[in-house]
Amino acid sequence: MRRRYLLAADVGGTKVALALAAAGGARPEIVAHHVYACREFSSLQPIIADFLQQPPVAGHRGAIAAACLSVAGPVAANSVTLTNLDWKIAGNALAAELRLPEVRLINDFSAAGLGITRLAPNELETLQVGSPVAQAARLIIGAGTGLGGGLLTWQDNGYAVHASEAGHADFAPVDEVQDKLLVYLRRSYGRVSYERVVSGPGLMRIFSFLQETGAGVPSRQLRDADKTRQDTAELIAEFALAKLDPLAVRALDLFVGIYGAFAGNMALATLARGGVYIAGGIAPKIAPKLREGAFMRAFTSKGRFSEVLATMPVQVVMNPQVGLYGALLEAARLCGDSK
Repeated sequence: MRRRYLLAADVGGTKVALALAAAGGARPEIVAHHVYACREFSSLQPIIADFLQQPPVAGHRGAIAAACLSVAGPVAANSVTLTNLDWKIAGNALAAELRLPEVRLINDFSAAGLGITRLAPNELETLQVGSPVAQAARLIIGAGTGLGGGLLTWQDNGYAVHASEAGHADFAPVDEVQDKLLVYLRRSYGRVSYERVVSGPGLMRIFSFLQETGAGVPSRQLRDADKTRQDTAELIAEFALAKLDPLAVRALDLFVGIYGAFAGNMALATLARGGVYIAGGIAPKIAPKLREGAFMRAFTSKGRFSEVLATMPVQVVMNPQVGLYGALLEAARLCGDSK
């Protein structure tokens, strides 16, 4: 029998990761993988078209049985307008244009939620052991270019994933510094969501807020490095982790506290006694900072419900391809190869 293949993409506001995998097995075996910068393309179609022309993908194109795209935005009728990128994507149109049997769109944190069910223990880093309850609700959230989340509930013999746009809930300050940050951001945005703060652009906004309110000035080393780097947020995080810039350290500390408070809010909203998973592009890169304790202190600092939150397992997803694996698992399900 001719071997079948699966196509998957993880489409964010900054980059698109594509993978081709052989169908079959508990976790599809990726045979080709490539990452594209969104800024270099006007839409998704030419990115996928280019990937399909690359070896060894081109040789397996006729054997692709299904495709699933993880997209950063709310999916309706197999279509989406990306939240942080001016792209409109229609799965059915892509299938016709690229001559693929089926292209299914799913929310990026629906994909990540599917992916965590197949992670190995060494692909997770524990922040709080807790007391997990079998088959209880699970929560997955994550900051990158934006802030996403999803809920997993037990159905039949496994977890079903429910997409969420919780990252766009109102930012709720918990102290005077965060109060001032809200006022600062409100001047630019009016309504301020958590995503305006807990994201890569959000870390840059926190840094600017601290600088403009007199908390400090960037070091010359950071300013010089910023001239040659495209990702300022990543640079701020790197300087903070290495303790090379006091203002960067303060910015990341504030970011991590707000991130932890948001995670705790979502854990309360879902009663995620089955576990809380911190995914997204930022968490693995700042895992040492998350381990220091400020994240978990903010997570559990919920008054009368602090003890409840202390029972919930909290883990960082260290595998950056979790969304791709989730999309591949959905593609496998579409063509009847799910295990």
